[in-house]
Amino acid sequence: MTEADELTDAELVAHYRRDPDLFTVVHDRYHRDVYLYVAGRLDTQIAEDITAETFLVAFDRRDRFDPELGELRPWLFGIATNLIARHRRKETRHYRALARLGPDPDVEGHENRVVTSVTAQRMQPHLARALAALSGGERDVLLLVALGQLGYEEVAQALGIAVGTVGSRLSRARVKILTLIDKEKARG
Repeated sequence: MTEADELTDAELVAHYRRDPDLFTVVHDRYHRDVYLYVAGRLDTQIAEDITAETFLVAFDRRDRFDPELGELRPWLFGIATNLIARHRRKETRHYRALARLGPDPDVEGHENRVVTSVTAQRMQPHLARALAALSGGERDVLLLVALGQLGYEEVAQALGIAVGTVGSRLSRARVKILTLIDKEKARG
């Protein structure tokens, strides 16, 4: 572990402004979190591209980051979310395609599959349809919380919205998801 690895975000920002090579510490510190969030929203190939682009944009805008407004992690998630928005049509098509596929048929040799895995597999098309039905703002908030594991304040910072807006969008998204999944179950 290097001395730079032990710096707080605010200290790191101060240092990388003088020595841009230190931005690699930001990349090393947050790459995995950003990638997992993006990969949860899009396929892995696009996730790699968007994650790389997120850090490229962050590097280009590093002098504009203000540590007094928040931490680096939600700032990076905000950049990633904005880049994902460019791919929103593709994302929606992806969810619709997953919904059309339905659950994978049971394959011999998987007798030991965990019950939660089977349940999740069967729920995938229902969840995909429900996610596709959400507004972009609701989907962003829901997935930043669920996949990015950001708190309300971090989501607010990432999206540039009020914390109350995060709460209301998340609440609406949860209600819509549950309603749509219940309707899907009723249809059989």
